[in-house]
Amino acid sequence: YPEQHCRKAPELLAEIGASQRLIRAVCSHGWNADNSLPQPEHVMEKVLYAADELTGLIGAAVLMRPSKSVQDMEVKSLRKKYKDKAFAAGCSREVIAQGAQLLGWELDILFEKTLCAMRESEAAIEAQLA
Repeated sequence: YPEQHCRKAPELLAEIGASQRLIRAVCSHGWNADNSLPQPEHVMEKVLYAADELTGLIGAAVLMRPSKSVQDMEVKSLRKKYKDKAFAAGCSREVIAQGAQLLGWELDILFEKTLCAMRESEAAIEAQLA
């Protein structure tokens, strides 16, 4: 249900016993595309909203790096990719900026925190894909 995953999420997540807090966070990350969904209010919801598009941008940037790793990516490099509207054009810079604003963070803070989180989880993700 790619186009409706935020609408289908409550049913699917409830089936596996997810908390209402988690269900709301998952639904609210699609608020920009469907304003009938809840607006992100809690920190977890705002982080998910901001990081959803940003992780796509970072993932695309990582694929272009010789190392193919987020480990050596710096905020400066990410900022360049962010400013290049043709790069990973499907990743909404507006949503990323709005997410940072909802959190009360400068973009570079959001970039750094997201890069750190992705660095910490990169090995686990690679292991799952192997």
